[in-house]
Amino acid sequence: MTVKDFPKKDLKDYKNVVEASVTERILSKAENLKGLKVVHVNATAFGGGVAELLYTLIPLMRSIGIDAQWEVMEAPNDFFVITKKFHNMLQGAKIDLTEDEWNYYLKINEENAKKLNLDADVLIIHDPQPAAIPMYLNTKAKLIWRCHIDLSSPFQNFWRKFKNLLEPYEKLLFHLEEYFPKEFFEKAVQFPPSIDPFSDKNKELEQSYIDSVLERFEINENKPLITVVARFDPWKDLFASIDVYKKVKENIDAQLAIISAMASDDPEGWIFFEKVLRYAGVDDDIKFLTNLIGVGSQEVNAIQRASAIGLHTATREGFGLVISEMMWKGNPVVARPAGGVKIQIDDEENGFLRWKVDELAEAAEELIKNKSLRREMGEKAKEKVRKEFLSTSHLERYLDVILSVFEK
Repeated sequence: MTVKDFPKKDLKDYKNVVEASVTERILSKAENLKGLKVVHVNATAFGGGVAELLYTLIPLMRSIGIDAQWEVMEAPNDFFVITKKFHNMLQGAKIDLTEDEWNYYLKINEENAKKLNLDADVLIIHDPQPAAIPMYLNTKAKLIWRCHIDLSSPFQNFWRKFKNLLEPYEKLLFHLEEYFPKEFFEKAVQFPPSIDPFSDKNKELEQSYIDSVLERFEINENKPLITVVARFDPWKDLFASIDVYKKVKENIDAQLAIISAMASDDPEGWIFFEKVLRYAGVDDDIKFLTNLIGVGSQEVNAIQRASAIGLHTATREGFGLVISEMMWKGNPVVARPAGGVKIQIDDEENGFLRWKVDELAEAAEELIKNKSLRREMGEKAKEKVRKEFLSTSHLERYLDVILSVFEK
């Protein structure tokens, strides 16, 4: 499926957000790439960070003269059940994968290689789901694999099989250097993602709109709000988020918002959703806010802006863009230092990094009680994102990689 509808984006719109030197540098690099056809391929057009990134990146690429396109795999639910196993095994889970499941995965990739519009100068394949597509192509396109998950310690039984799919790629992009597989270290690139300051999830909002969202979802504006944005996924450890909230609640009359989008390529999420609901029990101050009840990007934005702090308790995390989203609103985040989280949060400067529930709760309580500390850390948090994790930085990183594959 070809994604055709995109928000209007133009690089010149970012001139008031980042330094002029940034946009000038991007335009200079793009001069050598005008007219180049770049096709991105992923598994879903909705839900999850990859789709959000592409809705900004594609129009931005087009605004600087690159013919950027986006193709989404077509596959039945059984395929996504299998590739969820892939996701978990690449992050270290020891799961049995049958030969039939592996062959079915390859079959769906082969079918998509035939049906998707993949005529391009550069093909950028995102994550495990479409990773095998190049095996079935007769193409001269430069091949890039973009990995959005933590690949630091994959389950070796699976990795020995999966890594063969990566041989044709000229560059492999990972959030952090610690995710680089030793077999591909020479062609791996550290490549953190970004947030768009003008997207519905991050743009400035009128206070009246924020108030209306709080009222609609019965969030008490007079109680400190702790907000978690995460998929219903075992790696996110939402049980720990609830435990942190309950410890804070012993001393502060606070609220907890758990915000999630139920993605079409994540059938396991529905099962985990029920487990987290049961664990939370009956507590009117715990709000479960999903797209199923009308929580879209702008509502997430409003709830984050109304929050006292952000909380993130994932035990494994590819990057965690939700951290940067909260920081962009001028809010410090208390989080576990998993994966890419630790390159966003500078401990005790713009937030807190702690592993244990008791320590996370202590840090959260300190920030809620100390408004001046919260304000100071929040200002530093926003500046960190402005310099390193906005769409302009992401776009420039892509230009650098694309230029590098044509240097050979």
